[in-house]
Amino acid sequence: MTQPARIGIVTVSDRASRGEYQDLGGPAIRAWLDKALSSAWEPVARIVPDEQDQVEAILRELCDQAGCCVVVTTGGTGPARRDITPEATAAVCDKILDGFGELMRTVSLKFVPTAILSRQIAGIRGASLIINLPGKPSAIADCLDAVFPAVPYCVDLIDGPYLETDPSVSKAFRPKG
Repeated sequence: MTQPARIGIVTVSDRASRGEYQDLGGPAIRAWLDKALSSAWEPVARIVPDEQDQVEAILRELCDQAGCCVVVTTGGTGPARRDITPEATAAVCDKILDGFGELMRTVSLKFVPTAILSRQIAGIRGASLIINLPGKPSAIADCLDAVFPAVPYCVDLIDGPYLETDPSVSKAFRPKG
């Protein structure tokens, strides 16, 4: 029997990490993935403050030690002084995949003009894909709806596990041949 794919879910929030604020982003990611993935998977959830060194350490841990094929972050992608998630992601990645951020901002602009302030990125660290999402649960779903069709094939290309999706939620695209 194959092991379930491990997917990291990281909430980047000072208040949530101190217990002053209920984490809504992490559970929203998990709920979306529960609906979208038809193959076995296991969440590895973390909550971390908006401290670049701590975010980098969690990303390295989830990719290098926990064996997560995908790590999805929520929060810390805006222009505020403490928003450092894209910088932490870029610091730990071997390659940046610009198309993810471009598509997420394009989709988000259909809902709010402030989407141009969002700085989420995605990149590869070893055999892991890291994707930054905004913190708002509805924006999380909008962004995952847009980019997730490419995620299973990306994971294939970096020698990760075979992720299958429920096509009624997210139809994975894999080139023929």
